[in-house]
Amino acid sequence: MLEMKVPSPGESITEVEIAQWLVEDGDYVEKDQAIAEVDSDKATLELPAEASGIITLKAEEGDAVEVGAVVCLIDTDAAKPEGAASDAPAEKSTPAEEKKPAKEEKSPAKDSYATGTPSPAAKKLLDEKGIDPKSVSGTGRDGRITKDDAQKATPSMGTPGNGSRGTERKKLSMLRRKVAERLVAAKNETAMLTTFNEVDMGPIFELRAQYKEEFKAKHGVSLGFMSFFTLAVVRALELYPDVNSMIDGDYQIKHDFKDISIAVSGPKGLMVPVIRNAENLTFRGVESEVKRLAIRARDGKITVDEMTGGTFTISNGGVFGSMLSTPIINPPQSGILGMHNIVERPIVKDGGIVVAPIMFVALSYDHRIIDGRESVGFLVAVKEALESPTDLLMNNDVKRALEL
Repeated sequence: MLEMKVPSPGESITEVEIAQWLVEDGDYVEKDQAIAEVDSDKATLELPAEASGIITLKAEEGDAVEVGAVVCLIDTDAAKPEGAASDAPAEKSTPAEEKKPAKEEKSPAKDSYATGTPSPAAKKLLDEKGIDPKSVSGTGRDGRITKDDAQKATPSMGTPGNGSRGTERKKLSMLRRKVAERLVAAKNETAMLTTFNEVDMGPIFELRAQYKEEFKAKHGVSLGFMSFFTLAVVRALELYPDVNSMIDGDYQIKHDFKDISIAVSGPKGLMVPVIRNAENLTFRGVESEVKRLAIRARDGKITVDEMTGGTFTISNGGVFGSMLSTPIINPPQSGILGMHNIVERPIVKDGGIVVAPIMFVALSYDHRIIDGRESVGFLVAVKEALESPTDLLMNNDVKRALEL
């Protein structure tokens, strides 16, 4: 009999939660078959069977289990059953109940009606309004609801209509609970402030229109907005290193590397994988890494290590249509840049009004270690790089920067 224990998903993680069993108690499982999904406070991971055999579950869905604890047993001596398991016999009907006659209801007298009974025309009107006849006082004979009563009836604010009013109570996953805890901590434990600006995305639109097909044909990835924003952030962090730091008690810790966290939506909720040493990457390098991490997050294969240790975060709410937001800092980082949707807006350029593709951008920062000069200067530096990408991000050599 093999005892399967909870493996460690990563450093500092002491327990996981059984999110879902993918097999039933008593099933025959094959070695390396996924038997469960387990949540840690950083990711959801699959638990593969360590051997083939009959499985006995030792934990329930929703249980918090310590790393190293036994979660199931596998009888490795059990023979693999032949064919599919037979279906459970159908429940027998109860003839006595079937033959039992229904109680006859006494019909009301032909010319009399029960109190509150609507006429056919009144019932139709009440059904259309979604009003329960029991809530209407009838003025007809014996309290019968007339068509006029139905026309005058209005639904009470406290009276439920005919639509569904069901509710569902569902326990949050460990990952979602940890995200909630971190977001509340960021609001309560940092002096968070947000500054805003706008970016004319016209120059980037022109570059992408001219080179995106050639770029994709050569490198196998699209020339998107993330590479421009990531490299603009790297440049701004060089100019304003306080934004690339964190606070630890009475100390400020500055980093000489730029590990950029990117917020992406995965099947289990928000994931924040990290682009390591983004300062060493080209446009192709950033786009390739963004694609790789996004696919791993989408497929639920992202690891704890891939989401740990960023120094600054970029969040793109624009993909969902957000016009403007105040992003929340991702602790222990001190800054996060929020991207938003791109909308054609009238702006003044060279003394005249023109229409340009504009994006609002937001920087939330920890005011305990980042002052207004640094925060505003950082965001202006990002704006300048995005509006003059050929000069400030490509050293005036587009083809070389895009490796074409």
